[in-house]
Amino acid sequence: MLNARSFAIVGLVSLLASDVTVRAQAAGSATARLHSLFAEAWTFELREDPFLATEAGVELHNSKLPSVTKVDEVRRARVRRSYLGKLRAIPRSRLGARDRVSYDMFDRMLEDRIAEFEFGSYRIPILADAGFHIEFAQLASRVPLGTTRDYENYIARLNAFPEYTRQNIGIMREGMAAGFTIPKVTMQGYDVTIATHVVDDLTKSVFYKPFESFPTTVPEGDRERLREAGKRAIADGAIAGYRAFLDFMTTDYVPRARTTLGASELPNGRAYYDYLVRSYTTLDVTPKQVHDIGREEVRRIRAEMDAIIRATGFTGDFAAFLTFLRTDARFYAKTGEELLKEASWIAKRMDGQLPLLFKTLPRLPYGVEAVPAHLAPKYTAGRYISAPKGSTRPGYYWVNTYALESRPLYALEALTLHEAVPGHHLQFALSRELEGLPEFRRFAGISAYSEGWGLYSERLGLEAGFYKDPYRNFGRLTYEMWRACRLVVDTGLHSMGWTRDQAMEFMASNTALSLHEVKTETDRYISWPGQALAYKMGEIKIRELRGKAEAQLGDRFDVREFHDVVLRNGVVPLTVLEGEVNTWLASQKRR
Repeated sequence: MLNARSFAIVGLVSLLASDVTVRAQAAGSATARLHSLFAEAWTFELREDPFLATEAGVELHNSKLPSVTKVDEVRRARVRRSYLGKLRAIPRSRLGARDRVSYDMFDRMLEDRIAEFEFGSYRIPILADAGFHIEFAQLASRVPLGTTRDYENYIARLNAFPEYTRQNIGIMREGMAAGFTIPKVTMQGYDVTIATHVVDDLTKSVFYKPFESFPTTVPEGDRERLREAGKRAIADGAIAGYRAFLDFMTTDYVPRARTTLGASELPNGRAYYDYLVRSYTTLDVTPKQVHDIGREEVRRIRAEMDAIIRATGFTGDFAAFLTFLRTDARFYAKTGEELLKEASWIAKRMDGQLPLLFKTLPRLPYGVEAVPAHLAPKYTAGRYISAPKGSTRPGYYWVNTYALESRPLYALEALTLHEAVPGHHLQFALSRELEGLPEFRRFAGISAYSEGWGLYSERLGLEAGFYKDPYRNFGRLTYEMWRACRLVVDTGLHSMGWTRDQAMEFMASNTALSLHEVKTETDRYISWPGQALAYKMGEIKIRELRGKAEAQLGDRFDVREFHDVVLRNGVVPLTVLEGEVNTWLASQKRR
């Protein structure tokens, strides 16, 4: 028999249970609304960017190119503002921990996209070593080509290129009228990235390669029809588009491009560069703070470099040692094949060391290839090219075999570890294989995280038995110095009035980069303000977090566990990464 006290307890328990149920329903509602918004926005982004859709393995838009008129940009900004409003109407406190990370990332992504529109950055669709036309030239290697339908989609995209070019020219003209262009000085030699594709012999075009031979999955009866349609599309689509773009660049854009260098010289430029610094570092820092960090890192790394020079027995000064490295034939491959073989051997050696450093490894393999000839003259020493989702292609580590006298072997270990493993390939492939994440997070691009990881990976070579040769260790340090110099040079150029010669002199006198690479890299920073800051700022944060973990856990620190924590959420802002590491540390200490 229940007494009054028992009734009161039962009533309290019922009330508490009811409250828990209400809160659970509210949390469920918040979670459902969040993921519904993610799905709606992802569908929108795939429709707006057919290249992204193809990359994501969604075939609905494989015959299309993006539409990039100002009207489109205005419309996209309006939709993204509506998504931001819907997101902030969802109570973040009622979400689970993983969904809160997704919420914060989505909020930041939308804010960045809206800010980019408001600053008008869409009016510059090219960089010193990149651009819509360079991306399009890689089309044949970035789309599925296994069926007749795939070939028809490829041909449709070739035919759509003139209109795509016209639209890009339109927004570039808008930029010209507003004084919002990339600096003229970075355009020296740029015409090769366009003129290469204006060929008389269609079979010499990079776009013809898929028609040289067909996969067995394309019926014999379709092949000649597709080949003839492809030839027409190359002539009337691709080549016609590149010819129009070349004429525009040589006649209009380059002559009228701005003669100033810094982003601060653009309309509303100082606010724009301040935004870029925060965006690319994902930290609340100013250009001056980043510049000072860079100066300090340059001093620290220079001391380590001086110690290596003394250890080699070299008797000259630092400048003389750099001249020695840049001119001694022993440090350079004689053929492109030799350079590729050396890069492949380094990559394979690192493959064998990965289990020592990582608990979780990706399933996707990678290959080693030369940078395509049409890109090489204005391209960096190497780059990682990820595989489209659902494709039969691996990832690729590209090595630049152009101008072999500027591709030192002593820097190749650091380059390989950064671009292949344990750098970009391992990180990107693992990110694509994560389960339970919204799709937008699998394809998120946050340079501070991914490039910070790449630079951190170079240092991991010390733990894996690399850099035993003092010159190769100097190469590692010159790559780290290169990234530290970027902090100084980028902020110097874009907020402190530095000249191009001043930036190149700072790079040349502090790193062992070849003078050709110093020039191409400086032009890259001039045309792409802010991005160069991501590498060193990201690496500093990852090393800071590792040092904290080692100090707090002592003998219980496991580098494989730490790397799992850093990589398990895919690409995230550095502030989010710090929170994840702190949560992991708290759980480890409770044990």
